Amino acid sequence: MTGSTHNGPARTTTGATVAWFHCFSGIAGDMALGSLLDAGADIGEVRLLLKRLSLPGWDLHVEETLRGGVACTRALVRGGGDAVARPYADIVGLITDAGLPPRVADRAHTVFRRLAEVESALHRQPLDQVHFHEVGGHDAIIDIVGTVSALEVLGIDEITASSVATGTGTVRSAHGRLPNPSPAAVRLLDGVPTYGRPTEVELTTPTGAALLRALCTSFGPMPPMMVTGSGFGAGASEIDELPNCTQVVIGRRDDEERIGAGQPAFVLETNLDDVTGEQLAHAVSAALEGGAFDAWVSAVTMKKGRPGHVLHVLTDAAHLDALRHVIQRSTGTFGVRATPSARWPVARVHDQVTVGGMVVRMKVGGGRAKPEFDDVAGVAEATGIAVREVASRAEEAWRAAQTHTGGEGPM
Repeated sequence: MTGSTHNGPARTTTGATVAWFHCFSGIAGDMALGSLLDAGADIGEVRLLLKRLSLPGWDLHVEETLRGGVACTRALVRGGGDAVARPYADIVGLITDAGLPPRVADRAHTVFRRLAEVESALHRQPLDQVHFHEVGGHDAIIDIVGTVSALEVLGIDEITASSVATGTGTVRSAHGRLPNPSPAAVRLLDGVPTYGRPTEVELTTPTGAALLRALCTSFGPMPPMMVTGSGFGAGASEIDELPNCTQVVIGRRDDEERIGAGQPAFVLETNLDDVTGEQLAHAVSAALEGGAFDAWVSAVTMKKGRPGHVLHVLTDAAHLDALRHVIQRSTGTFGVRATPSARWPVARVHDQVTVGGMVVRMKVGGGRAKPEFDDVAGVAEATGIAVREVASRAEEAWRAAQTHTGGEGPM
């Protein structure tokens, strides 16, 4: 792609692969996607992931162009010109049902969750009643899911960004004329370093702001890293004041403080001495539903010899803030702490077998297959076969299928 310094970064075993977005002219969804494609994300692989969405009638077109004399890639979504206001729940279902890679789905869910929370606050509606207008259209959905897909194609582990430029004046929206930056963009940029430029162009859109707010672990100058690629994503039009594009710089960061090559993670914790077992169980469930990798409870002895518990929640940076609020709401705690960590998840896929005429889902990875307990329990209850026996039969059925196919089980 024009603007690339390399053909994009290769996956590395010696450190995290980082993407730094330089938002000197703001950021929009199509600009973020265009910059990643310009940096070497294979358009064919991105399209294949996007085609998993049950969203017919669109095409992602890529063209080379210039903005202020800078060679850029423009990402254009054609077709599917619907003006339907999609409910947030429909977007969640669309992503969930697509069977996207876990990190792609998690990142997409987080971006839309941020957007939904802002819409809920601005229109004073419950989250389940939020409807997306501009960001519910085909182009916005493709921009967001396309961006997180491109991040995955490039093997990006960590996302950071510069301070974010915004415009002035007013912009047109589905709700009429609004201030520039829009109220949604301003809310999404809460906690993000920003500055204004004297132009009435909408430099930073709600979609672009949501991508940064949901995915970035930090904001500031380009972090220390070995640069392996870069690209520019073009905005919709030329502007006089500066090149209307977003830059992405990709590289490998080998922090001495990073633990091996594990994925960056955080452990959120809070000490509790005034909650019931039911409340603890609810807090664990709420954390998992909120996007945590895992959640668990430890029994401890607290000050003055009081028995208590510690709630632990393992998450990535994208879910850190949201899960902090989940913990506070579900437990009533007065404080939550976070400890940087790392994790080495084993790649896994999902399969299924039949036991007693009923389907049992299998989680397959690391040379083994484990049946989902809820399915095992359901078969046991329906057939009268012991739970242990159902699990054993499910594992045997998977191994038999693996031997029959000569692969890793029925897919």
